[in-house]
Amino acid sequence: MSKKEKKTSYPLMIILNTVSIALPFAGAGFLLYTYLQESLKQYRTIAAIACVIAIGQWLILRNFLNHKLHEAVQENEYDEFGMSKKKKFENLTRQEREAMDLQKVAQMESLLSSSVLKKITKKGSDNPDKDLAGLIGIHAVKEKTSEMVARMQFEQDSAKEKKKKRKRGNMSGSAMSGRHMVFYGSAGVGKTTVARIITGFLYKYGYIKENKCIEIDGNFLKAGEDSATKTRLIIQKAYGGVLFIDEAYTIVDGSGGYGKEVVATLIKEMEDNRDRLIVILAGYKNDMKRLLDSNEGFKSRIKEYLNFPDYSTPEMKDIFSAMAHSEGYMVSQEALDNFEIRCDKERKLSSFGNGRTARNILDESIDRHAVNYGQNQLVRTVTENGEPKQITDRAENRFVLCGCDVSTAVNRNIL
Repeated sequence: MSKKEKKTSYPLMIILNTVSIALPFAGAGFLLYTYLQESLKQYRTIAAIACVIAIGQWLILRNFLNHKLHEAVQENEYDEFGMSKKKKFENLTRQEREAMDLQKVAQMESLLSSSVLKKITKKGSDNPDKDLAGLIGIHAVKEKTSEMVARMQFEQDSAKEKKKKRKRGNMSGSAMSGRHMVFYGSAGVGKTTVARIITGFLYKYGYIKENKCIEIDGNFLKAGEDSATKTRLIIQKAYGGVLFIDEAYTIVDGSGGYGKEVVATLIKEMEDNRDRLIVILAGYKNDMKRLLDSNEGFKSRIKEYLNFPDYSTPEMKDIFSAMAHSEGYMVSQEALDNFEIRCDKERKLSSFGNGRTARNILDESIDRHAVNYGQNQLVRTVTENGEPKQITDRAENRFVLCGCDVSTAVNRNIL
């Protein structure tokens, strides 16, 4: 169990806010008094300095003290669902209950609208075994995922032998209970895809109630003074599924201290509701290390660390071909040769995005293919009976990417 969090002292915050506001008035009053009383003129300099200090502390501390006072009010007067502790819900009239429900719904809608929730809620893999086997590269990730799947299968078989039917969605006491994860890797290496595959396996073996994966980035959780509330709301919506936070390191980026609130809330929920969801944090390795170092609570709650390496050039060629096939195109050898040259150039740029780069080059190639097809410039070479043969027929080349379609030059329009 996690230790009970220390609440902000409500009386102390009221006193500090009152004192901070009163000091400038007291300083100004004392300074004015020294001018009204000639006998106190030797204290005018001291009074002026005191007045400046009093005003300065108010200007510096007012935002911080107001925030802490608001936090104290929320902690001491309202529960985690925004319900007043002073007025019991069961004692309210029907009209008061309806008004409170409407207010609560309005607040939730402002923080997380129904349309946004629908957009960020993705379905896990329907056939995770096939999708895992079909992944290109990332062999260590596939091996680790297979280990987790083997453990799920083992627990399921053991439960059958003991003739115990485990309730769907109950991870309590299982291998997956609290098995939160971190995915290290650059952009476009399949982190989101693997998250959906793992979601599919968790649903297949009954560890989660719904085959859903809520996908957001770190910045999505920050909402000013409502950051902690929004974080709890997102996590509650992820109950029974998986919460995938890409670029999670952005939680602690920026000023205002709201990132710390998100981190504290996230860590508490990861422990208190470890049997209700699995959280996957993803991002670049160095940036993720910075996030995990921001609060020691992360390291004690995360069980799996999966490293996603950049794709090699042969793997990039396989990805390019697979993407082309999914679009209904074959890829000629000349096109693959040009792609390899282009890929080696792209890899040296900061904009290189692995699978995303392959997708961008494919989209660009299909555009060029349409132009070349219209101008009857498509040509490719095949080998027949050991002899090279050129194919120039438009109909035969209509759905084949040729060498002229894949540019070896990088896109200079990218900043």
